[in-house]
Amino acid sequence: MTTLKRTPLFPVYEKYGAKTIDFGGWDLPVQFSSITLEHEAVRTKAGLFDVSHMGEVEVKGEGAYLYLQRLTTNDLSKLEVGQAQYSVFCYPDGGTVDDLLVYKYADDHYLLVINAGNIDKDYAWMQEHLSEGVQIENISPQTAQLAIQGPLAESILQKLTDTDLSEIGVFRFKRNVVIDGIATLVSRTGYTGEDGFEIYLDSDKAIQLWDRLLEVGKPEGLVPCGLGARDTLRFEAKLPLYGQELGKDISPIEAGIGFAVKVDKEVPFIGQEALKAQKENGAPRKLVGIEMIDRGIPRTHYPVFVGEEQIGEVTTGTQSPTLKKNVGLALIKSEYAAVGTELEVEIRGKRLKAVVAATPFYKRPKK
Repeated sequence: MTTLKRTPLFPVYEKYGAKTIDFGGWDLPVQFSSITLEHEAVRTKAGLFDVSHMGEVEVKGEGAYLYLQRLTTNDLSKLEVGQAQYSVFCYPDGGTVDDLLVYKYADDHYLLVINAGNIDKDYAWMQEHLSEGVQIENISPQTAQLAIQGPLAESILQKLTDTDLSEIGVFRFKRNVVIDGIATLVSRTGYTGEDGFEIYLDSDKAIQLWDRLLEVGKPEGLVPCGLGARDTLRFEAKLPLYGQELGKDISPIEAGIGFAVKVDKEVPFIGQEALKAQKENGAPRKLVGIEMIDRGIPRTHYPVFVGEEQIGEVTTGTQSPTLKKNVGLALIKSEYAAVGTELEVEIRGKRLKAVVAATPFYKRPKK
């Protein structure tokens, strides 16, 4: 029997009522109260997530910049110190190794944040392509990560630090931010469609900060949140999840994140030719939103049809807590991707009517 990995916060899950599941080999909370309540808290007030299972890799050395330019699809030359960039590792055929965040500390020093289920695979990929003058270190085991998300996230976190959080812009970060006496790195990237912060800190300080945040945030409605709400929140905002919207057989162009693929950057990268062809000629498949017309919830891997032809499958689907509608994301043949196209989703052996819908399903209101 495989022993599930645990984050530094596992000892306090029970105290907060967590119901845990096996998530890619990790014993993680799917919910603390209910997925719907946690989802609504993040959309209207704030939620706190344990995302310590995510991977962190430091890249250092005089060759670090060129190394990462060759390894990632986005253009690192556009990245300033203190800025984060969304990017992708790709295989030569354009399939996705992983999607990730790149934080720039200096021209010769970066932090990569990678998906939990891909830590070993990504690190092996990075080692395989390692170039001279570059050192990489997997610092995941000693690093915890908390995410506070929602419209009240800034005011709650501000109670515990003297650093002016309003100065951290979107996709920016600050190092050495002291929160409740703990040295942290704070970034503002988000994976929920809401405003919010990610806090990176030493693993042994995670419980202290988790408890304090929930204590000071309670009057404003801050609640602990699990993977269930994290999934419905990111899904409504059409943010991809590796293993569903992205994978070794799904390119970032097909998944709708072509903005993170700069095929004309000066330094060639792995997968560039395949992705350039997809950008120029159109990808054979496209990720679209679908809304059910007939009653039924589309779920991952359910087949999608037009007439008797299977044109693709659902990648993620649920009843949207915000829209109160049965909606999904589906990877389908590009010729059927126009909004308004009628489709059928096979649910438990029955073909049920659906229609291609505009995405994202949710955009946060402008201030």
